[in-house]
Amino acid sequence: MFTGIIEDVGTLRGIRFAGNISILTIETGMDLSDASIGDSISVDGVCLTVVEMTSGAFSVEASPETLGRSTLDNAARGRRLNLERALRVGDRLGGHFVAGHVDGVGEIASVERSPDSLIIAVSAPPGVRRYIVDKGSVAVDGISLTINSLIDRGFTINIIRHTARETTLDGKKPGDRVNLEADLIGKYVERFLLQKQEAPSGGVTLEKLAEEGYV
Repeated sequence: MFTGIIEDVGTLRGIRFAGNISILTIETGMDLSDASIGDSISVDGVCLTVVEMTSGAFSVEASPETLGRSTLDNAARGRRLNLERALRVGDRLGGHFVAGHVDGVGEIASVERSPDSLIIAVSAPPGVRRYIVDKGSVAVDGISLTINSLIDRGFTINIIRHTARETTLDGKKPGDRVNLEADLIGKYVERFLLQKQEAPSGGVTLEKLAEEGYV
């Protein structure tokens, strides 16, 4: 689990293959002194497992499924990547709960720059748009952001200069692809409502709760 608050922008330094698995080596200035093999790190919003560590760099594995569902499918050496270590118990939650499971790949539709901020319009696939609400949360390439407005086929986000500088958003341009993850709360609410619709008439009873192991 992550918060969507980016700790560092790393650089992809190498890609090698072990069968169908891609191993990405990422250079970073992030403090990895307390990191271990097997830890999870969000890489542009994708939760990946650390398999190797060296001074100033780490390597993660990505399966064909992971690559096919994210923008990492065309990752090239030199690419800048948003990085965040997994949330620890007791950490401040500065963003929102981000699982690191990409719901869909969107596309930057437009970028409007001003002295104080960026307004970026993102075209999102239907599987993401269904959970997008005005002023709700969304993760874009692993960055926790607030929906500024809803537009046809997507949404806009208003990025302050600090966030733009400390992430890869400052370099985004129309046509760039981005990893999108909708807010977990919306998914759980949808699932709850679907289960409620599928449940037999009579509503929730003490007996039903006991039967399902809640009491």
